[in-house]
Amino acid sequence: MKFHTEYFWFNTQKKREWINVTSDVESAVQKSGIQEGMVLVSAMHITAGVFVNDHEPGLWQDIDEWAEKLAPFNANYQHHRTGETNGDAHLKSLLIHHQVIIPVTQGKLDFGPWQQVFYAEFDGQRRKRMLIKVMGE
Repeated sequence: MKFHTEYFWFNTQKKREWINVTSDVESAVQKSGIQEGMVLVSAMHITAGVFVNDHEPGLWQDIDEWAEKLAPFNANYQHHRTGETNGDAHLKSLLIHHQVIIPVTQGKLDFGPWQQVFYAEFDGQRRKRMLIKVMGE
């Protein structure tokens, strides 16, 4: 079995941002040379997430509004007693989750219709990192 690991850095421009990373994941799979296996994509920050869904801006807005409704900013979060003000970003990352696994078949991401990979940033405007780990033969 082969393994291939890549790290990607982001400098997000906004506090909350959706970044399509599908081409980065496809590139890592291609570099790995595997034909059958899987790829793990993981946000390496506790205020970010990774998800698979449709590349449609209206959907992103719906997801953003849904996450804000379930985990709104609240100045009274216990976490803010540490001096941080990103308690809601920690909760939003739990809703989206921090990683996904995507099957690889015949050397390509084995997606359903419309599926792509996104990095979800909830406490941006600073440097962030993502891991792509390809495993297979």
